[in-house]
Amino acid sequence: MTVHATYGVRSNASAGFTSPLWTRDDAPMDLTRFKALSFDCYGTLIDWEAGISAVLAPWAREAGLEVRDEELLLAYGDAEAAVEAEQPSARYPDVIATAFRRAGAALGAPVSDAWAERLGASVGDWPAFGDSADALARLGRRYRLIILSNVHRDGFAGSNRQLRGDFAAIITAEDVGAYKPAENHFRALDAALPGLGVERGELLHVAQSLFHDHVPAKREGLPSVWINRRRDRPGWGATPEPPGDYGYDLEFGSMGEFADAVGRAYGD
Repeated sequence: MTVHATYGVRSNASAGFTSPLWTRDDAPMDLTRFKALSFDCYGTLIDWEAGISAVLAPWAREAGLEVRDEELLLAYGDAEAAVEAEQPSARYPDVIATAFRRAGAALGAPVSDAWAERLGASVGDWPAFGDSADALARLGRRYRLIILSNVHRDGFAGSNRQLRGDFAAIITAEDVGAYKPAENHFRALDAALPGLGVERGELLHVAQSLFHDHVPAKREGLPSVWINRRRDRPGWGATPEPPGDYGYDLEFGSMGEFADAVGRAYGD
């Protein structure tokens, strides 16, 4: 089965998407031609917004801030991206603790060391999306699975206790000394592919974040699938607005939908 590609560029106006997507009927995508899938984890497989909000929301109540969770996520997301760019070799718990302090300052309320450390230590406890483990199990019957994540090794190990994923390679920010959208993860990915018996043209990248993943995937010439977990919500949440143009070849609202499409492609 051949799947027709959805490809387009969107813009953000007043925290809402404005430009429609279009279908390129002349560019069908055959999902059976790929041998490996590389995944972003947080936002795609793990509900990082729920995990972050579980710390930020009670902090805001204690601080007397009258802000919605979405406002907290927006302030936090911008701060995290800035810290990652400024401190590429910092471990992720330190990055998110620093980002929390900056977000608090921007909102006019200080973040204590105890609260900052609480967020920093929470990564492995962030919940998996309900469809992630089953989708990974189904996809693992067809493809080599690779993690390309902006966290530390221990944090991902905690998350994988929920995902139960059988990953052929795991590449974290701690391994490459940088955070996406920098190129380091993708250089490490290129280096890993020969050992997995996978050619570059046999790799499909799967991710939620346009900023962290689809902008660099387009830059790297990688075909990609957008798992649009925020499809029913406007705005960017904890993920910064992507700079400039970005592309992707297919869009699904969940990992379950993507795994279903793969099953149809293989005639299941």
